[in-house]
Amino acid sequence: MKPEEEARQRIDEMLTQAGWAVQDRVRFDPRASRGIALREVSLSTGITDYLLFVDRQVVGTVEAKKVGETLTGVEEQSAKYRVGLPAGIPAAREPLPFSYETTGIETHFTCHLDPEPRSRQVFTFHRPETLAEWLALAPADIPNNQNDLLRARLLRLPPLSPAGLRDCQFEAITNLEQSFARNHPRALIQMATGSGKTYTAVSSIYRLAKCRAAQSGGQGGSS
Repeated sequence: MKPEEEARQRIDEMLTQAGWAVQDRVRFDPRASRGIALREVSLSTGITDYLLFVDRQVVGTVEAKKVGETLTGVEEQSAKYRVGLPAGIPAAREPLPFSYETTGIETHFTCHLDPEPRSRQVFTFHRPETLAEWLALAPADIPNNQNDLLRARLLRLPPLSPAGLRDCQFEAITNLEQSFARNHPRALIQMATGSGKTYTAVSSIYRLAKCRAAQSGGQGGSS
């Protein structure tokens, strides 16, 4: 089996495990599942490896690459497939809001509903119902920085009150939230022994939950 074929087989399995029904164009049945991954669809901008349908509307694309190929920069290729759907194929919105690039080993994802969309690595494909939830939280008539997805909510956190916090704890939480607002998903807090690291961590988590900037069991927006 060629490397490209091995990658496609692995990608098909990943999509299936995530709740997508993988189909060929000649056997396209939109009633088969809430989420359909349709192989090799011709657009006016090229041929996308998979076209993703949720509730019978196109929501995104998957660009497949062979194992070992670098995905960095492939999002530029994916970007052109966000437009150019054939006539008669309905889209949840255009340009399409979700883009994936994958080798079956490594997968990158871009949510174009975020205030500042960027490609990032994910473990696997999101489930169809998850993408449907994000679309519902981001109506087309609302600016991306005002929608109800995670990245937008992080931009709208109210000012932190210093009451009950040490100066170093206030600084740590403030800087962490500023990092999240700049679309940096990872951060390291370094504090001295005895400075109250546990209290700082719990206070930050409580604040994110209370202000609906994060929610358990999922992102409430793109990860």
